[in-house]
Amino acid sequence: MADLTIEGGDLVVALTKLERAESFHDDIRVPASSVRSVTVIDDLLKEVHGVRAPGTGIPGVTMVGTLVSKGDKTFAVIHHDGHRGVKITLEGQSFVQLLVGCADPESVAAAITAAT
Repeated sequence: MADLTIEGGDLVVALTKLERAESFHDDIRVPASSVRSVTVIDDLLKEVHGVRAPGTGIPGVTMVGTLVSKGDKTFAVIHHDGHRGVKITLEGQSFVQLLVGCADPESVAAAITAAT
């Protein structure tokens, strides 16, 4: 499962080796100042919209990679081991939002909010 951390002034989505292969992408690093909101979501898969380009997905089960919808890009890391996680809305970055599954989204959201 991807880890969300604050390193220096950046928010980092650290991907596992498997997630890198599934998403065709390296770790995501954005300035913490670009974070506009962090929301806990009980079913992240309901937030997945657009065309997967590139990435790996099984409808209703998992989505790892980039989604494009109406010219906006979202990066998602959602696995079958639970669809709870955080939705992070960004401003001024190539991704407009990050959808990241995690075991304790309330703690992750609080940590990111405190750091931004």
